[in-house]
Amino acid sequence: MPMPERCSRFAQSRDKALELFANKGFGQVGMRELATYLGLAPGSLYHHYPSKQHLLLDLIEEFYEELLATLRRIEKKTRRGPSTLQVIIRAHLKLHRELPRHFRLVERDSCCLNEDQQQRVKDLREQYERQLLAMLGHHPQLTEQGLLATGHAIANLLNSAPSWLAQHSLNDREREGLIENLVTGAIERLLGPGSAQAPCLQVAVA
Repeated sequence: MPMPERCSRFAQSRDKALELFANKGFGQVGMRELATYLGLAPGSLYHHYPSKQHLLLDLIEEFYEELLATLRRIEKKTRRGPSTLQVIIRAHLKLHRELPRHFRLVERDSCCLNEDQQQRVKDLREQYERQLLAMLGHHPQLTEQGLLATGHAIANLLNSAPSWLAQHSLNDREREGLIENLVTGAIERLLGPGSAQAPCLQVAVA
């Protein structure tokens, strides 16, 4: 099989693995079941990943890399100011529409990784949280630990907010407008007024 075709086929297999993990739960899927679902012989799966955990890590890394790429695009295109927060919130809502399975997998199954893999995920998450703070500014009285905690809280708000109103019969525009207002108020309260206009943050971005 030519290389482009082989790579395309494997990319499709990763998407199907993501679907299976997200719908059934990572811990409920064995390697044999995974291989069968992907239409592969069990042994051939090991040519790409030595374990299920390595595949899970790859999918979670993909999630954080997309979050970081989204922030970089916003930073490049958006002039820092009061609208920065609004643009970031809307970008996260868009990602939730585009990557719902990734969000579910990260929230529910990151704990299934081994210690080294969890540290890798922690490093990526902290890089993303620091980048958020660097773009939004912060309350000047926060300590270093306070900054880290604030970044973590903001990330959790952005990534959990779309599920808040899932059980309510709202159209997309109404739901997202309400979420945007709620998250804006919460984050502005955390950071202090006018934070998104702050020129720079005393926090290193990895």
